[in-house]
Amino acid sequence: MRRARPTTGGSMSKGYWVSVYPTIEDTESLEAYNELAGRTVAAAGGRVLASIGSRVEAHEAGLAERVVLIEFDSFEQAVAARASATYQQALAALPDGFERDFRIVEGLD
Repeated sequence: MRRARPTTGGSMSKGYWVSVYPTIEDTESLEAYNELAGRTVAAAGGRVLASIGSRVEAHEAGLAERVVLIEFDSFEQAVAARASATYQQALAALPDGFERDFRIVEGLD
C-alpha cells in the first residue's frame, strides 16, 4: 500500500538504488566498477545503507543474494546519479559474467 505524499509544501521523497546480484563470477574484477560507482554515489550525496557482504535473510520467493542499498536525499538525485557521465563510465567497467537487478525506488517520505 502506498501512502499519499503532500502535493504542496511537502519535502521531496528520498530515492534509493536497490541492486541485487544473482551472479558475480569474480568479485575482484568488480574493483574498477566499485571505485567509479563509489565516486558517483559520494558526489551525488548518496549513502550506502547495505552492501555486498551484509547479512540477508530471504523469505517467500526471495533468494539470499547479494544486495546493495543506497539512499539519496531525493528520487531526482538518485535518477541523476544513474544518468551521470561518471556512472556511465562505471557501467562500462563491469566485467563479463556479471548479472544484477538494478532499480531506482522512490521513498514514501
